[in-house]
Amino acid sequence: MVVDLGAAPGGWTQAARKLVGDSGFVLAVDLKLIKPVDAPNVRTIIGDVAEPQTIQNILEFLPRSADVVVSDVSPNVSGVWELDHARQIDLASQSLRIATSILRSGGNFFVKAFQGGTLNMFVDEVKQHFSFVKLVKPKASRAKSAELYVLGRNFRKKP
Repeated sequence: MVVDLGAAPGGWTQAARKLVGDSGFVLAVDLKLIKPVDAPNVRTIIGDVAEPQTIQNILEFLPRSADVVVSDVSPNVSGVWELDHARQIDLASQSLRIATSILRSGGNFFVKAFQGGTLNMFVDEVKQHFSFVKLVKPKASRAKSAELYVLGRNFRKKP
């Protein structure tokens, strides 16, 4: 079971759908309407990661805790690096809040982040919840791009 935050236009949702096959479930969440996926085990909903109600909306669609939360949420880039970095880290933190509310024990989290001054603090926060944390720079990402992903594996659910 995969929850895809910031799912529009749907690339990660399509990839997750292939990985879960016919027996899994993918829930795609975005501020914008997502083009429906022609598969019975994929649902799309409109939601804002910054709104507490989004967790409740997600939980209504999940038959059990999620195995994976993927977040490709990104701010509207202003061109002012410090502002864009701060906004991205805030969105990544909101995604982490959702992940820690819906993941099963042992689940995984993959979230977009921008390199910058507060990235290490965010990574330290992720480390409080996952036993393995790694920074990942996909090959598809431009070398000069500040975009990277934080991978958290083996969620330690707190009682």
